[in-house]
This record gives sequence, C-alpha cells and structure tokens, in this order.
Amino acid sequence: MYDAKSIQAIEGKYLELLDDLDERGRRRWAAVEARALGHGGISAVARATGLAHATIRAGLRELDDPPLSGDRQRHGVYDIPNNEAAVSVGISHDTAEFAVAAIRRWWLQLGRKRYGKARRMLITADSGGGNSSRCRLWKLELQRFADESGMMIEVCHYPPGTSKWNRIEHRVFCHITRNRRGVPLETLEVVVQSIGATTTETGLEIHAWLDEGTYDKGRVVSDEELAECNIKRNDYHGEWNYEIHPHEY
Repeated sequence: MYDAKSIQAIEGKYLELLDDLDERGRRRWAAVEARALGHGGISAVARATGLAHATIRAGLRELDDPPLSGDRQRHGVYDIPNNEAAVSVGISHDTAEFAVAAIRRWWLQLGRKRYGKARRMLITADSGGGNSSRCRLWKLELQRFADESGMMIEVCHYPPGTSKWNRIEHRVFCHITRNRRGVPLETLEVVVQSIGATTTETGLEIHAWLDEGTYDKGRVVSDEELAECNIKRNDYHGEWNYEIHPHEY
C-alpha cells in the first residue's frame, strides 16, 4: 500500500498535466504511472486521480496492444470551394513522402478531373510533422510532384502554434473524430470506411483510401539535392511562403 504522501505526489503530477490531456491521454498517463509503481499501483493512482480502476486497466491494455488509429498516420486534402476532402490512411510512418503521396493521389483521382487546366496549386500546411516548413524532404518530394504535374506549387505554412487555423482541422478532421466515436477500429478497412462515411449538414464529402506504401523515417536530403529544388521564396516570410517551380526538361 502507498501512504498519503505518495498519493499526494501522484495527485500533484496529475493536476499539473490535467489541462493538457484529453480523455485518452489521462487514461494512458494513469496507466503508465500505475505500471511504474508496480503492485498496488492501480489502486494508488485511482485514489490520487479519481479515475476508475477499470479506466486505468483499459489504459494498460492500450499500452500493451495499441488500437489502430488514422490520427498518427493520416494526411488530408481539403478542397475548400467544393467542400470535398480526401484522406489517406497509412500503415508505416507519417513522413513527408507520405504527405506528398496523399496530395498526389488526390490530384490524380479527384483534382485533375476538376482542375485539369490548372497551372499552379496552392497548398496551406502547418509547420510540424512531415510537412514542416523546415523539412527538406517535404520540399524535395513537392519538387518531384511539380515536375510530374507540370504545375507550380505554392506553399503557405501556418506559423508554429496556429495549425488549428487551417480549415481542414475544423471542417474535416473534427467531424471524422466525432463520426467514429464509439466505433472499434479493429482493422484498417474499418478505419477507411469510418472516415469515408463521414458527412455533415453542409454537405461535406470525404474520400478515404489506404496507402500501403512504406515510408521510412530519418531519410536524409543532402545539400546538393536541396539545391536542385527550384524554390522561389516570397518576400514576406519566405521561410513559410514559397513557390516550387517545375524544372524544364
């Protein structure tokens, strides 16, 4: 058994993190803490946090057998004027290659039919993850896409900490999350079907597909490779706003 001082210490840590954790985060934090305490850990954490024993045990099961999630390995494209989105669900890692592959697939399967005469594409993206404004691989893969499509790719990154301003967050992903609430994501097919079945009163249409490609983390882009990219930075915050022009062959 753990004494009152130990319980108070656990409670203090929990209260410090409480505002930064959602329900899943609280459950998993409690599970990690209980496991670290060893015998009697579940009861101690339950007393300190007020969480039910069953909730902490559910967190422990998730640590041992993580559920499938499209959150860590999905990247979406949202066509604003047509209220249409496309979401890729990956099986490996959320890298720049995966992000650009999602854009490429949207263009080939949906965008080209509607905007086939377009000579430029505007992409708004956040500043973290695979599509980070600092990611060399992101720029290299976009250069390849520009060369393939013949389009000039203009990129505008949201400043750090403002990714929620991106319309895809509150017009697409929030509805996806709500639609799959309570649905056990037992297979990748269920994940894809759940995303594709998402609709809203405003007529949002979402296309979802499984990307079975393998995207390795840690791929290094050399200075020489980056120098080959035909990048023109904007005068205003060129680190966040730039154009990638296709090479002329």
